[in-house]
Amino acid sequence: CALVENTPGEVLYRLPGWSASGLQAAGARQLSIGESILRSAAAVERAFGGITANLWDDPFEWTLPEYLSTPARILGHLTEVEATRKQAFISFADDGCLSKDIAMPSGDAQQLFDLLLETLLEAAAYQARAAAIKKMLSDNSPPGFII
Repeated sequence: CALVENTPGEVLYRLPGWSASGLQAAGARQLSIGESILRSAAAVERAFGGITANLWDDPFEWTLPEYLSTPARILGHLTEVEATRKQAFISFADDGCLSKDIAMPSGDAQQLFDLLLETLLEAAAYQARAAAIKKMLSDNSPPGFII
């Protein structure tokens, strides 16, 4: 939320100036700050929606930047994702729940702890990407020379 609050609305969906061809060669798609934040929230919403309601769909398909175009709308969406996360944690009776297997959409079982860890890592990676893009877009200092 702090990243969204500290990013001007006109910068949220601005793409960084690095080469898209370099990213394509690395297998990555160029994302904006807003898209990265929404992907981070989507990882959390997908996992906790799966845990609470067996709804494993990718929420990014209904959280398009066209609708979430302002910081206020993004913050509203993040509040909804947080409510979903809290609801799931309320359902965990104790730490022993973390070692239980849950059914995944693939039909495989996965330990809850592993799912939560994977979700945290994915969400944190997108959040870090958003922070790096923000720093790059706001770093207006001219290039210096090393002597």
